[in-house]
Amino acid sequence: MKKLILLLLFLSLTSCNLTNEEKKEVSNYIILNSDDSMLFDKNILNVEIQKKITLILNHRGIMGKEVMGHNFVLLKKNTNVENFAIKAMSAKEKDYIPNEHETVAYTKMIGGGESDTITFIIEESGTYDYICTFPGHYRIMRGKLIAN
Repeated sequence: MKKLILLLLFLSLTSCNLTNEEKKEVSNYIILNSDDSMLFDKNILNVEIQKKITLILNHRGIMGKEVMGHNFVLLKKNTNVENFAIKAMSAKEKDYIPNEHETVAYTKMIGGGESDTITFIIEESGTYDYICTFPGHYRIMRGKLIAN
């Protein structure tokens, strides 16, 4: 028991002195679920800046991606959601991602029973919009990622 307490004390003292590179290796894990009712199960995601973020998008429905596909698209700050979503409707061949320069990260388009995992880092504090870009879904499949 004494050894365990000493180990925990040592770890708590040394973890405060992590370099920026070591801090980036500490991950934020997010599991975001969607389904055939065109909803994400979370509309606010909180993450720490400069730390690796692993996001898993699950599609809990049964419909295929051609009919009820979902993705997670994290937009850069100040990107106009309406304009991006309108452009996305005509980008079917690119999984409805019209311009990668306006995104921070995104999953592939998935159908019922599928999932996709992405890893990314947010460098700057702020509030970022995320949406599903399948045509028409962005109106209700959207949320905010808050990075501090």
